[in-house]
Amino acid sequence: MPTLSEVITLAESTRVEDKKLFQSLLSELLPFTGNSFRLGISGPPGVGKSTLIENFGPVILRHFQKLAILAIDPSSQKSKGSILGDKTRMEKLSQNPSVFIRPTAAGNTLGGVARATREAILICEATGFDFIIVESVGVGQSEAELHQMTDFFLLLQLPGSGDELQGIKRGIMELADGIAITKAEGNNKPLAKKIAKDLQFALHLLTPSTNGWIPKVILVSSFSQEGLEELMQMLLDYQNWAYTTHWFEKKRKQQQVDWFHRSIQSFLLDFFYHTPECKEKVKELENKVLQQQISPSLAADQVIQTFFEKIKTHY
Repeated sequence: MPTLSEVITLAESTRVEDKKLFQSLLSELLPFTGNSFRLGISGPPGVGKSTLIENFGPVILRHFQKLAILAIDPSSQKSKGSILGDKTRMEKLSQNPSVFIRPTAAGNTLGGVARATREAILICEATGFDFIIVESVGVGQSEAELHQMTDFFLLLQLPGSGDELQGIKRGIMELADGIAITKAEGNNKPLAKKIAKDLQFALHLLTPSTNGWIPKVILVSSFSQEGLEELMQMLLDYQNWAYTTHWFEKKRKQQQVDWFHRSIQSFLLDFFYHTPECKEKVKELENKVLQQQISPSLAADQVIQTFFEKIKTHY
């Protein structure tokens, strides 16, 4: 019987044989999925995502039985490597038998989440994990991606990082179900309180990201452990509200449709770049683009034309 890590590794594999095997396995697992609370956490580098999770984990386990943490690490664009250091940063949680931590490299996937994160969530649910955290890279479009695969999107912000209201894009604030100001201790606390008040006011001016739920702003400190119970209560209140209003059901259905379309896009892109004729044409035209012999848009048109001709010949 394969372990949880082995099944997730199978889901992440790009080999055709592994993909077929995993899809068959996933079909068997689907009836046992959907019974967890999915929390997405994002924020700028240095905001303390992993440290917060390490200290918040024991609080979660007082309300839920098993916790899975899917931590996405950024990959180097040069070496394609990743540190994958979240197990090291979450030393206490990693030793807890009720906790599963899976660090995964983001690779070339846009949006701060790994290619198989959605599949990993389902695998964890099918194996009995009733609370799942997805910790994103916290760059680019990670907020939109997380919102489309989790139940609650928590945005972390640092106190004293400049003009906070200008620094947070409106689109991100509209997606957030809650905002936590981290490191709100000592000399940081007065400033953190002011920022929280300003952000709460700004959130009330925006259309709520979910129908009827007004996102809250709270202060948390991993150092002093303050605000962690308040954070847990906010999640429990949201869960109760979402079940009562049937929002979970509506959101999960929409996420399934989004996943369906993204799977099509991912397949087509992968198929395109692995078609020998296209790979050869791309390499040829890259040199011409570099030498300014052809415009990038015209070069792209020619590659697409090569792809369509290949499809016509093959089918």
